[in-house]
Amino acid sequence: MTHTLSTRRTFHHLLLASAAALTLGLPAANAQAASAENIDADAMQTLATLYKTHPEAETLSKNARAVLVFPKIIKAGLVFGGSYGEGVMMQSGKATGYYSSMSASWGWQAGAESYSYVVFLMNEKSLDYLEKTKGWEIGVGPSVVAMNEGLAKNVSSTTIKDDAYAYILDQQGLMASLSIEGTKISRVNK
Repeated sequence: MTHTLSTRRTFHHLLLASAAALTLGLPAANAQAASAENIDADAMQTLATLYKTHPEAETLSKNARAVLVFPKIIKAGLVFGGSYGEGVMMQSGKATGYYSSMSASWGWQAGAESYSYVVFLMNEKSLDYLEKTKGWEIGVGPSVVAMNEGLAKNVSSTTIKDDAYAYILDQQGLMASLSIEGTKISRVNK
């Protein structure tokens, strides 16, 4: 009986600590929401870094209907976790809308990190899906291919066949894993 009570108490302490970490971390990201000008400048720098480290991404850019750039996503968790960041949709080199990227998770996790990601929307289907839904959950709807070194080497204008391609870059911090699947992208006003 004492062992069960101790286990329950430990579990409750973990839940409280996780909730506190999430409560303290994510609203701070919302409270410090960047201006449209800051997001635009950071997005341009993120794209420049991406094109320098992955030249094939420029091929995707030239063929894409739109590009979503999230220059800084903050992710933190202790059993319960979440991520949040703001970004911009660019079409023909111009900002056409602003979006938030958020996710929530639970399980064995602890740590915090930041990263950037860029999603190339390759066709009208993916662009329409984002515009017509009240938020796009990556992993539902149009297919998104997460680019890695092996896939990136084979990108050319003739091999581009999927709805969207995503690059994750500038990962900093300590977190056991990184994935954008399950991330919800929603339009925000700036």
